[in-house]
Amino acid sequence: IQSSSATTVMVIGFVNSGMMKLRQAIGIIMGANIGTSVTGWILCLSYIEGSNGIARLLSSATISAVAAIAGTLLKMLSKKSSRKNLGNILLGFAILMVGMQMMSGAVAPLKENPAFTGALTMFTNPVLGILLGIVMTAILQSASASIGILQALSVTGALTFATAFPVILGVGVGAACPVLISSIGANKNGRRTALVYLLDDVFGMLMWSIVFYSVNAAVHFPFMNITVNPVIIAAANSVIRIVTVCVLFPFISRIEKLVMFLIKDSEEDLEDNADFDLLEERLLDYPALAISQSRRVILGMSKKVRKNVSRSLSLIDNFVLKRYEKAQSKEDLIDRYESRVGDYLMKLTKKPMDSHQTQEVTMDLRVIGDLERMGDYASDIARLTRKMDDEDVHFSEGAMNEMKILIKAERDLLNMTVRSYQEHDLESAVKVKPFARAISTLCETLKNRHFGRLSRGECTLEQGTAFNGLLNNFERIAAHCVSVSGAVRREYQENPDFHVHSGGTAVLTDAEFAKLYEKYLEKYDVTAPLPEEPAEQGTAAAADTAAEMTAEVPETETAAGLPEGTDGSHDEV
Repeated sequence: IQSSSATTVMVIGFVNSGMMKLRQAIGIIMGANIGTSVTGWILCLSYIEGSNGIARLLSSATISAVAAIAGTLLKMLSKKSSRKNLGNILLGFAILMVGMQMMSGAVAPLKENPAFTGALTMFTNPVLGILLGIVMTAILQSASASIGILQALSVTGALTFATAFPVILGVGVGAACPVLISSIGANKNGRRTALVYLLDDVFGMLMWSIVFYSVNAAVHFPFMNITVNPVIIAAANSVIRIVTVCVLFPFISRIEKLVMFLIKDSEEDLEDNADFDLLEERLLDYPALAISQSRRVILGMSKKVRKNVSRSLSLIDNFVLKRYEKAQSKEDLIDRYESRVGDYLMKLTKKPMDSHQTQEVTMDLRVIGDLERMGDYASDIARLTRKMDDEDVHFSEGAMNEMKILIKAERDLLNMTVRSYQEHDLESAVKVKPFARAISTLCETLKNRHFGRLSRGECTLEQGTAFNGLLNNFERIAAHCVSVSGAVRREYQENPDFHVHSGGTAVLTDAEFAKLYEKYLEKYDVTAPLPEEPAEQGTAAAADTAAEMTAEVPETETAAGLPEGTDGSHDEV
């Protein structure tokens, strides 16, 4: 694509999206710095003397015309998108070549201008020459274009090696300008990638400046005052870039450490790093090890889901745009977790496993699905808060106080769920279902109270819609918490020797379930009376509700009191 800047901008996108690692990007950037020097050699074809035969056939005008025709035909006649994209590439190359030819033609008359030829002599000062190369390339946004202009100027016969060499050194640094601009808004790895491009070119400029001019001061190179032509400029550009890459290549790991030091990770960034490296393909032939590795990744996924749900819940009381954007970006990471772990486990299902390992893989597939859905609901909560902020919708003081109770309960439930899965804590796992049932009851109570406020005109319809939307997401998250905790309980039931913390049974009796359910109702003050009800009436109504909810649940009802299919636990109360 005739541009190291464009290649690096694409690589920044790959690193930013998690498709590529920083160390991989460093090698590609080094290769791009060499690849961009090819443009100078192609432009040399335009300056081959002679107007007939092979000289005309190999001119850049002929090559650009052929590329334009081929690109047009591919774009117009091809049905496959890959061929259309190839046509776009060829058209872009042709346009670049035509632009270079136009620049060459534009500067050709300058060779007769004494003012211009006199001005070039001032750039024999290396510092000024490097600055000219940096500024010119930063403005043109292309190292190839800068080298093309320099080659066109060399045709005037007024450009010496002493003038051209420092300009070529500055061109590489100036090409970092569009790369740095493209990294604005990227994550830290994306910004590190852009910094690698800048550091490579700055190091190359400093190395050549120090070594070349120090040796020249001692031996006085005889070629410094020769008149350069397009071929010499293309050769100098290629040699500078190739030698720089050869020197830097053994230090890729050091470069990576340097940019990691210059752009440090915060504690939160370190916690949010994905651990996909654990999903080693070679372990698929050893199911026990593969399952162990995948579960370590699922544990990391569960932590990120818990943190992102908590981050989204915090937006309800205090919307902060930066926190909202963080919540949405982490949802993308959670989706990648499901995709990567899911693909890995599906590959594992094709390997020979015993029945227990097959059950473990099936269970893990369901768990990552539940965790991903929790992440979706967290994202939906964040979007609702963004909409409320855009439309200037705020809850009344009473509604906000009730919402804070539910937020506290939701966070506690999620912490209990993740802890039970991470630590194989059976005692915590069996508490999740009655806790989720209490949250479901709390949500219904808060909906009724908010409906009362709506009917009394204390709240608007917009407030009511947002309030109900948030509560619905709370209930769905609670239902998936039951399903995740069910993985611990079912694994213990199917394999009693499985290591779990805190002994006990994986299934509660009706009395035990009712006791825990009432405990959570009391803890989060679910039975508080409505504002217009006598205290005795409200308490009695809550007691009736508790009695009804603690009764034996039919098999078609889920643990959180939601329609079948939203839970996925399929275990008895």
